[in-house]
Amino acid sequence: MSSPWNLLALPPLPLEAMRGLVGPLSDRLNVTVPATRDREGLLAALADAEIVLGDWTSTLAMDAEAVKSAPRLAFVQQPSVGVDGHDLDVLAAAGVPLANTAGVSAVAVAEWCVGAALALSRKLVAADAAVRAGGWPQLDLGPSELSGSRVGIVGWGPIGQACARMFSAFGCEVSFWTRTARQVPSYVDLASLVATSDVLVVVIALSDETRSLIDPRAMKPGALLVNAARGGVIDQTALVSAMDHLGGAALDVFETEPLPAGDPLREHGNVLLSPHVAGVTPQSTGRLVAAVVANLAAAVEGRAVENVVNGVDAIVRRR
Repeated sequence: MSSPWNLLALPPLPLEAMRGLVGPLSDRLNVTVPATRDREGLLAALADAEIVLGDWTSTLAMDAEAVKSAPRLAFVQQPSVGVDGHDLDVLAAAGVPLANTAGVSAVAVAEWCVGAALALSRKLVAADAAVRAGGWPQLDLGPSELSGSRVGIVGWGPIGQACARMFSAFGCEVSFWTRTARQVPSYVDLASLVATSDVLVVVIALSDETRSLIDPRAMKPGALLVNAARGGVIDQTALVSAMDHLGGAALDVFETEPLPAGDPLREHGNVLLSPHVAGVTPQSTGRLVAAVVANLAAAVEGRAVENVVNGVDAIVRRR
């Protein structure tokens, strides 16, 4: 058997927790963590790293300087769907595959999107607050049914497709847009989707192409916006000014996280705020851990890893 691979684990967890996560591979992986969770700690820890397990908080990421500091690097496994912060082009140029855990949180995020749309349309938060305050606003809330609504989905990966199935089950008319045009009736150009949807659900990955992709001011009056993608996909300044004509917005993600004190979004009663937890369930976490361990096993055993996102050969080659 070859010597153990050096795995540098970047998530904000203790070393023993990281060793426990990869327990089945303990004889194949020498697991370490940075001495400090900052830029200097990352760069110092990369010299001997052959595999990097990414940081889902995006605090520590493999950019050009980090890749240059890791001459033995052969594989990066990101324990999330998003790969924010990693430089895909630099990793590709170095011949280093970067894999994510696509699909593990699709059900969880889609359920959150449906739940958020229901909460907005049925005015659940306002109703709860009113009753707690001693009110009984049966005739004042003005809730509406989700069934029959036109739902537009921005993004057509596993999450977008799960959203389509769930919203369709509520009797919604579902259309979608993604960067690759599809020859199906439910595919609609982005401008039309934004302008005509009663509920706009955003679940597309953040990239240079999708940053500030959605301008909420172009949405129809009374429409609902649901964002479970990344804060940067929506022009957040435009969203604040659009709240006067929107029916409501549900946000699990923000340009700056945690949402800063004094942010104007905090002041809008028809904005449902959530701390980036749409995909966080015990079930999705179990699927994520299983996907990570399976890919690490494939990497050290010379088999193709799954979900490579930067176009590099899926067979990991030791340096």
